[in-house]
Amino acid sequence: MALEGKHSFGSIDETRVTFVEKNVTENRKDFLQKLLEHNGFEVIIEEEKKQKEEDPQLYTIAVTDMVFNPTIWVYERKLKTFDGHKVTPNYWNQVSEDTNPRYWKNS
Repeated sequence: MALEGKHSFGSIDETRVTFVEKNVTENRKDFLQKLLEHNGFEVIIEEEKKQKEEDPQLYTIAVTDMVFNPTIWVYERKLKTFDGHKVTPNYWNQVSEDTNPRYWKNS
């Protein structure tokens, strides 16, 4: 799921949350959970209901901080990686481990 400007919030069980991403795989869930907890957020995960038994298990990731917006936090460089660098959009989307934000490439 790409970063969106929309701030989604709601409830999981009886806890008010900001949704980070919905319908993510287990690998993505683990990455986001570790990254967000490393940055001091309380993460809540909800398993999505499967349409068919053979479908992969998907998850919804949310945090209890109602003002958290992933797009703003990533582009304002407020999140830190595990080694102390700032999270970039490519790092957030698991495209690259590179944390040096080059928005254009020079040959």
